[in-house]
Amino acid sequence: MSCANTTPNIPAAAPASVADAPAPVAAPVAAAITAPVVSLPRINEPAPDFRADTTFGPRSLADYRGKWLVLFSHPADFTPVCTTEFTAFARAANDFAAANCELLGLSIDSIYSHLAWVQNIKEKFGVVIPFPIIEDLSMKVARAYGMIHPGAADTAAVRATFIIDDHGILRAMVYYPMTNGRSVAEILRLVRGLQHSFAHGVATPEGWQPGDKCLVGAPKTVAELDARMQEGLETTDWYFSMKPAA
Repeated sequence: MSCANTTPNIPAAAPASVADAPAPVAAPVAAAITAPVVSLPRINEPAPDFRADTTFGPRSLADYRGKWLVLFSHPADFTPVCTTEFTAFARAANDFAAANCELLGLSIDSIYSHLAWVQNIKEKFGVVIPFPIIEDLSMKVARAYGMIHPGAADTAAVRATFIIDDHGILRAMVYYPMTNGRSVAEILRLVRGLQHSFAHGVATPEGWQPGDKCLVGAPKTVAELDARMQEGLETTDWYFSMKPAA
């Protein structure tokens, strides 16, 4: 018997290339946190059109042409903060009417919930709600006006307020969180201030009330700058002039 090595010749494995090496395991990357996009209407553009059922029957934006409108949303019926707001709006309804301004409420509740709540406010607080409230179970109006903010709630509106002029143009909008009630007096002040600005071509300073002095726009040319000092205004400096209320 031969003493030769009988072990079969097995070719030596070639060195592993870099390409054959297992890929390094990457550290897990945290998913990016993206805020949901909320579509908002824009000031000085036509307010989103709507037609909806309310406690006073069907209402549409077109029904308010020729009048100013305060459209405001609240999170839910039978809630304490909303009740204080509604009673305040009701008590100020005549003041809004004197400014040719209507009120229109909204929440993502049914007509039956609205009616029961209105009746409860009348019985428990002695206040009659003299304006309609939109039933928006579909959230169609709320979404058109950007009243649904997922960071606050997915199925309840935040405290949004929209001031729409007598031509259907959105002139102001204010958002409050669910925890804090709005100042109805401030909303009325803003309506009056907007109307005064458009009627007289002026701006209103902080805290302006009807009868207060108004601000005049700053000069935009050298000629206007030279003339400003001769216009009989209360001029503190070239850019800051006030005039008596019209």
